[in-house]
Amino acid sequence: MKELTVKELYNLEETIAKDIFEGVTYPWEVLPKISAFILELGNTLSEDEYEKVGENVWIAKTAKIAPTAYINGPAIIGKGAEVRHCAFIRGNAIVGEGAVVGNSTELKNVILFNKVQVPHYNYVGDSVLGYKAHMGAGSITSNVKSDKTLTTVKTPEGPIETGLKKFGAMLGDEVEVGCGSVLNPGTVIGRHTNIYPLSMVREFIPANSIYKKRGEVVEKY
Repeated sequence: MKELTVKELYNLEETIAKDIFEGVTYPWEVLPKISAFILELGNTLSEDEYEKVGENVWIAKTAKIAPTAYINGPAIIGKGAEVRHCAFIRGNAIVGEGAVVGNSTELKNVILFNKVQVPHYNYVGDSVLGYKAHMGAGSITSNVKSDKTLTTVKTPEGPIETGLKKFGAMLGDEVEVGCGSVLNPGTVIGRHTNIYPLSMVREFIPANSIYKKRGEVVEKY
């Protein structure tokens, strides 16, 4: 489906990870590549703008990192980003320019585009969040199916096999996820879509929509 492609979901000018999407059709195809990509990209970053801290962690000198935050490599924290109190970055994470990783938020194998906000008690794993995407307090990505089988993306044209056991959510640019929502494995949300609070999402949601509950998705006007 065209609507699920990288081109339709993301403005690649809003991420330092632009090159990882080269030759890729669907964004989840980059998930197994994030670790190696960070190692390659990190070694090219300007020492005037980034400081290498510990093992394979590059932090922009203009980023704000709380002393209680934990960042495990490989990871890149972009310019002007903010990593707040007790954030836990487990590794394989790219945090975009001006992004916010909030208190007690956990990241693992993710790409956050510029100005993404995951500011309060979020878990984001095996996911790609587009420019200015925002996850409300307590909303999470569930990245492994309960039966541990490979993830499929459910679409109106039928399921798409991903070949991935771990797959959280692909959020397009400027997606708004309401507080307390759970994005189940294989969730893909199109640009400028709003997800109601306390939602449980497990399929493709079109761009420019409002997701109220399963089976009730309306177009924005």
